[in-house]
Amino acid sequence: MDAVRVALLREVLAGTEWPRAARRFAGALRASVVPARGGLLLVGTEEYEPWHLAAHLVDEAAWSGQPELAPTLVRHRVRAGRPAHLAVGLGRLEAAGRGATLLVVTPERPGAGLLQRVHDARRAGATVLSLDGGDPEVRGLAHEALTVAEGAEVDLDTVQHLVSAAAGENSLPGPRGRRLRDRLSTLADRLTSPPPARW
Repeated sequence: MDAVRVALLREVLAGTEWPRAARRFAGALRASVVPARGGLLLVGTEEYEPWHLAAHLVDEAAWSGQPELAPTLVRHRVRAGRPAHLAVGLGRLEAAGRGATLLVVTPERPGAGLLQRVHDARRAGATVLSLDGGDPEVRGLAHEALTVAEGAEVDLDTVQHLVSAAAGENSLPGPRGRRLRDRLSTLADRLTSPPPARW
C-alpha cells in the first residue's frame, strides 16, 4: 500500500482509535529496534505468515533510513532451496535474547510450540511485541500489544499497513539532515500552493 492509500485510509479511520493506536505501537517498535541496531524478528502462526508486513517494513526501513526496521521473517516451514531471506526457521527464535525484538503477528491462537519459543525468547531478554486477534496468552507474553478483536472496524491486515507506515514516517531524521520523504513533501507543498498575492 503506497503513501497515498495509507493517507486515505487514515482519513477514513480518523474518528476511530486506529491511527493513534498504530502510531503508538509503531513508536514502541522503533524504540525497541533502533537503539539495539537491529535484530527484528517477525513471526506468524503456521496458518498465517506475515510476509506482506515484512515487505512493507523492508520498504519503510529503506525510505526512512533506518535499516533496523527491516525484519527477518521467521517461517514455520522452510522448503529446501529457498533464498537465504526465506530460509529462516523457528530455530532462530531460540537464539533470540537481549537486544533482539520479536514481533508476533497472530490473528488466531498460535500453537503451543510457538508460544513456548516466544516465552523462552522473552526470558532470554528479547523484547516481544504482538499484533494479535485477542488471544490472552499472546498478549500476556508481549511487552507491547495491539489487538484487533473480532468485530473491530478494521482487520489485522489493515492495521499492519497503518503500523508499517507509521514505523517509517515517525522516525527521527538521519544524521545527514532531513529525510528524502520530508524534502519531497516540502517540494510538493511548494509546487501545489497558490502563488503569493501581489498588491
